[in-house]
Amino acid sequence: METTTQELSRQQQKSRETKARIFQAAKTILQEQGYEALSIKNICDAAGVSNGSFYHHFKTKDDLLSYYIEEQPSMDPGYLDLPATPDEAKDAIVRVYLNYVHYCRELGVAFMANYYTPKNQSLNPLTRTERSYPIVTVHDYLQKAMEAGVITLPLPLEEVTSDIRIIVIGNVFDWCLQNGHSDFEGNMERSLRVYLDGLF
Repeated sequence: METTTQELSRQQQKSRETKARIFQAAKTILQEQGYEALSIKNICDAAGVSNGSFYHHFKTKDDLLSYYIEEQPSMDPGYLDLPATPDEAKDAIVRVYLNYVHYCRELGVAFMANYYTPKNQSLNPLTRTERSYPIVTVHDYLQKAMEAGVITLPLPLEEVTSDIRIIVIGNVFDWCLQNGHSDFEGNMERSLRVYLDGLF
């Protein structure tokens, strides 16, 4: 029984390593050659894996691209506890996106500039896979705060989270447009706070 557990553990480890290798290959292609060069064949060649191995881990190329969201540093769960006041709720939402800003910086301008393209359907809220996107975290957090009576929104929750997503995308795009030389953190925090202050 112990041997089976160890073998399973080794198999899981190998699977994680393969998945990471596929993602790293895609990341390198995006950074160096752009979205147009990001084909499954190119990814598999660069990662040294078969097409079958790719499809074992990811459904599509866009599914692979959305995987990078899973790799972002996790938030301290305490930050997302039920807020006592509307201001606490605003602070928590801003923290979620400052965390995302730091991850974007780690990935680099070249990756993010090629990731944020209309051709990348993993960005489409109607088609993206179920992953721990920051906007999903914020949606669930706002819903919890509303149900507890801490905040009241003047708009439907889906519209609010859509607005927040658009603000975030705009900040990422501007940072890429300026080749990483804008005040990414400052702009993200200011624009989110202006929106949230007008909301509740």
